[in-house]
Amino acid sequence: MNNIRYLACALALGSGAAQAYDLPVVNLGLTSFLDGGLPAGPGWYLQQYFQNYSANRLVDKNGDKLGLPKTQLDYQVAVTQVSYLSELRVGNASLGLNTVLPIVTRMKVDDGLNNAALKDQGGVGDWLIGPFIQFDPIMGPDGPRFVHRIELQVNLPTGEYSDKKDINPGNNAVSFNPYWAATYWFTPDWTASVRAHYLYNFKNHDPNYGFGDADDIQAGQALHANFATEYAVTPQLRLGINGYWLKQISDTRVDGHEVSGRREKVWAIGPGAMYSFSKDDHLVFNAYFEQDVENRPDGSRLQVRYIHHF
Repeated sequence: MNNIRYLACALALGSGAAQAYDLPVVNLGLTSFLDGGLPAGPGWYLQQYFQNYSANRLVDKNGDKLGLPKTQLDYQVAVTQVSYLSELRVGNASLGLNTVLPIVTRMKVDDGLNNAALKDQGGVGDWLIGPFIQFDPIMGPDGPRFVHRIELQVNLPTGEYSDKKDINPGNNAVSFNPYWAATYWFTPDWTASVRAHYLYNFKNHDPNYGFGDADDIQAGQALHANFATEYAVTPQLRLGINGYWLKQISDTRVDGHEVSGRREKVWAIGPGAMYSFSKDDHLVFNAYFEQDVENRPDGSRLQVRYIHHF
């Protein structure tokens, strides 16, 4: 969920061409360590994320900077997640529900033209909700060996959106973003986790002004994933590496027609840490540095995440 909506119609200097970024908010790096299971069993969970993102390049399909004097983008976002893991059982699994709401607390884009080409707004982002099924851990002689979860996440277009803005917190379209998350214990102290998503986007019937008189736009399908591995250096402190990856796998459609050259791609990696105050309270730090970017901002992000089980 961690990319702000970048529908950035950046006018190329000396021509009438426009470059747009189409994919909605998705979870890029929000989750990392021990992602396959909730840490303290059934009940209510509150998770609060604070993230800072900074990019000094908005790039095209070749990974080259857009033709503007500047392409600087900075934002800060606060994300609130409430989860409930019930005691309703289906075989060897429990049912639950997740809900997530991001708020863009600061948004700043600088095109070097006093924002003549790029206009932005902050505010409340799209609401995410998803039922999930949490499978029981598979146990070994020294504790858990594997745990996983499946969630059917839906992104609802409730966030701030204007067709007069190039960068919006909201997407103005429904998207279906299910995932599978898993954690594997190599030893009691060393784990690896992955969260793999599929993204399907429905139509936006009020497209950005850069699409002219088009009646609708439908962003392409995408695959994206978070991955992490960490080691417990003490019972409370875990240190590791975290990353994410995204690849758009089908073309965006404008009024039903496929438009080539707009597919997005990125991957990122960086260090992370997790400190557990108790089984009910955890603090996670993550840093990410983006690589091989196409048709997206190219930058870095820092994040703090607090997890509390009631």
